[in-house]
Amino acid sequence: MMTRNFTRAALGVLMVAATTAPVFAQARDDGRYDMSRAPWSRPGYRLEGAGVPVLFPELRNTRRGIAFVMPNFDANGDGRISPREADDANREFARIAGPRRDRFDWDAYGRDPRGYRGDRGGTTVVETTTTWDRGAMRNYGFRQTPRGATLTLQEDVLFRTDSAVLRPGAIEKLRPLARYLRGNPGVRVAIDGFTDSRGTNAHNQDLSERRAASVRQAFDDMDVVRARFSVVGHGERDPVATNATPAGMRLNRRVEVTLLGQRADRF
Repeated sequence: MMTRNFTRAALGVLMVAATTAPVFAQARDDGRYDMSRAPWSRPGYRLEGAGVPVLFPELRNTRRGIAFVMPNFDANGDGRISPREADDANREFARIAGPRRDRFDWDAYGRDPRGYRGDRGGTTVVETTTTWDRGAMRNYGFRQTPRGATLTLQEDVLFRTDSAVLRPGAIEKLRPLARYLRGNPGVRVAIDGFTDSRGTNAHNQDLSERRAASVRQAFDDMDVVRARFSVVGHGERDPVATNATPAGMRLNRRVEVTLLGQRADRF
């Protein structure tokens, strides 16, 4: 029976050929792999798909490259990398690594609270703070749902009435969650937008979709890879309160963010 933690040497043997070798675990900060955290840990899983040859060598031929690709860019969770997913992974890696991809410092990536600093004369390339605040996450008031840990953000926290443009303070509200997501790259996220029943069905559907998309864009701007998100607008469907009162309508105008498969009592 295989042990939970592999040494670097053992993993080096396992991953001689990235296109055929099985990937069993997610990289930890100490360079080992922890099978209990692996989002792709079922036996026989391989880095495969039509997009694998498209990936940069730094991504397909190294264990950290594979750990970067699989939880972030396998958008449909089918265990295969499509050419489009590979292009997304290459584009993001090129953005954070700069022109010297072959000298990318994986140890520095995600550890410097000021962001990754490569060989660009000390210029910060991208914010990659991965230290997350448990207290701030607890303050979101996650509740357990069948899909995972869900938080509700009311309209007046994020948007002005009938608008999908985020208020200036909304980004600060979302920043602790962005730090958590950067520090936990295997966690996927569902963003669901809802409205009250005022207006036409078509208007409400469009508004809910645009609001959910605005929240995803905010995370994208804070360097959480957008391929990790599913975004759905529900319009006025699934109210949590009556639409017959102003107080009820306010509760129905919301965006729900779900950390898929996560426990609310973790925070």
